[in-house]
Amino acid sequence: MTEKHLYLSLIPQGLIASMLNPQEFGSYYSVGEKSHVRGEALFFEIDPSFRSDEFPFHLVEERCVPHSDGSPRRSVYLAIYHVLRSIPISALGHLYLVTDDGRTLELQKTPYKPDPDAHLHLYQEFCPITPMVASNYEPQELAKFITNPEQPVHVPRIVFSELELGELADDPEGGSAADLPYPAIHHVRDVLSSLKHKPEKGSKLVFKQVKQGVFYRMVKGGFYVGDQEDFAFYQFPSLEELETTHRSWWRSAQIQSF
Repeated sequence: MTEKHLYLSLIPQGLIASMLNPQEFGSYYSVGEKSHVRGEALFFEIDPSFRSDEFPFHLVEERCVPHSDGSPRRSVYLAIYHVLRSIPISALGHLYLVTDDGRTLELQKTPYKPDPDAHLHLYQEFCPITPMVASNYEPQELAKFITNPEQPVHVPRIVFSELELGELADDPEGGSAADLPYPAIHHVRDVLSSLKHKPEKGSKLVFKQVKQGVFYRMVKGGFYVGDQEDFAFYQFPSLEELETTHRSWWRSAQIQSF
């Protein structure tokens, strides 16, 4: 019997049942069945034993079955709204990063230790909101801050990555930005400078939406998911690992970053 998988897609948000394994699903979800569409994808594989009355799991058995010609069912949508908030972080398995040509990189949960020397940060948020923000908060602090129900603007849970700042992390006004692909770099400098001189501000919006897609080439540390109760870290491979073990994925990720 063909194995069935549960995936939590972040771009866009959705809970999907599929008979495809993660690599196959990543290619299908990013490129499309006949390569008519292209786009990056991020998704978690969910513990297959996870169940909740908030989702119609009976559809997994009813609809996630082979087609009449015997080919696997690629996707059965169970939900497209309030998915991330409704699945406990403990039920999240590996995280998969997919390039816009369908190459998939698997990340595993890793113990998290904050960097005591880092002060200015740049984050790309993916779900349930999608801005780019600068912050004085390290990743776990940011997750706590943005999911705090006492804040006038908050979300129940957040998924995001940290991005490289290079010399701007220490000197936002005068540091070199030669290798930074972010749009409106003068605006990025201004926001970082504001936070440097007013650390009590905590965080500040850089862009409401990132039209350039996922900045895979600039990921620093990795990807994070957190709320008020729980937090998980998915470490990004080192440059050496990317250039050797994950060379095909890395070359694709670099090309799409420009």
